[in-house]
Amino acid sequence: MKILHLLSQRPECTGSGVYLQNIIDQARRAGHRNMLLAGIPAGPAPVLPCLEGQDSSYLSFSGGDLPFPVAGMSDVMPYASSRFVELDAAAIDQYQEAFAEKIQAAVDFFRPDLIHSHHLWLMTSTARLLLPDLPMVCTCHSTDLRQYINCPHLRERVTIPCRNLDRVMALNDEQAASITTLYGIAPERIRVVGGGYNEALFVGAKKSAVPPCEMVYAGKLSRSKGVPWLLRAMQRLDHLPLRLHLCGSGSGVEEEECRALAAESGERVILHGRVSQQELAELLGRSHLFVLPSLYEGLPLVLLEALACGCRIVTTNLPGCRALFAEARSDLVEMLVLPPLEEVDKPFAKDWPRLEAMLAEAISRQVGRVMHGLPPNQEEIAGITAPFTWHGVFARIQSVYGEALELHGVR
Repeated sequence: MKILHLLSQRPECTGSGVYLQNIIDQARRAGHRNMLLAGIPAGPAPVLPCLEGQDSSYLSFSGGDLPFPVAGMSDVMPYASSRFVELDAAAIDQYQEAFAEKIQAAVDFFRPDLIHSHHLWLMTSTARLLLPDLPMVCTCHSTDLRQYINCPHLRERVTIPCRNLDRVMALNDEQAASITTLYGIAPERIRVVGGGYNEALFVGAKKSAVPPCEMVYAGKLSRSKGVPWLLRAMQRLDHLPLRLHLCGSGSGVEEEECRALAAESGERVILHGRVSQQELAELLGRSHLFVLPSLYEGLPLVLLEALACGCRIVTTNLPGCRALFAEARSDLVEMLVLPPLEEVDKPFAKDWPRLEAMLAEAISRQVGRVMHGLPPNQEEIAGITAPFTWHGVFARIQSVYGEALELHGVR
């Protein structure tokens, strides 16, 4: 089968990009032919191992095909980006017209049997309007739901085309319910397939000697990921033998805020910038604790990666986190109950100290367990991570492909 994969943003820098690369890799291993169409800044195309022997095409932003920076599915991206909420109607028209031209060219060249798009948003709706007779499925990553909430003026462009997708794939049951509530997509068109991690790369390893306790955060340096509150919590923990490794990048004032707060902790916070999957696996392998204080997430696969490497976890009790750790029974994972939020990913200012205190207390408890030599339960780790291999995820996705093809009379 020939599959055209669509992603509107850079495929090498975000969680949805990691997801996409692994799906293409699994599809290639299963004998399918693949082509990727993605949006990138002007300049060289990314080199992705999953595309070896496959096809690719790119829409260039920042002066290439479009004059403005890549429009990010998050309002803060780990590179220069545009925000959908700030693009005027003329720019949105340009965006959809440019992607329509690239999609049509890809279809004319590649002749796909099926389209697999990512995000229930403008690129997907553009493709569905352009190609109503091609089997088409879409994976929701939750940032699309946030854009739908934050950009009511764009919903008319998105809603009906997304309802006409053959199948929508959700990461968990709560996300599936949100898709139906927001878009009006019938539940019978939605399949929960989950997400995965690379079990060959992220494995247990010998930990660094303590003290200090080595703690890792990996993700965007942004407020929606909770990084400023994490860094302020670190200042409350200066009595503990604790070192925080920040992996990732951001942009604009939010990245500047994170870097300034990190500097206040001196050598207790190490800024690594963006790291490869291999580099992250090596760092997690020798670290003891992983923290993800996000205020909004889909299915945060980095938590699986950290757990598989034998790290204790501190995170927030978002639906995606609860879906991953439903089987956790010990003190291996601590999930914090978030205070009420002013917006979908913004706490009220009055609750900032409370959030910082909760993070500090949870981290302190986990550091205490590490310092007392309490190793994570390997059987529990295996039980939690077993359902989330990419091979298993793709088996579920391939079943959805089959449903979409059958709807179009292809067997």
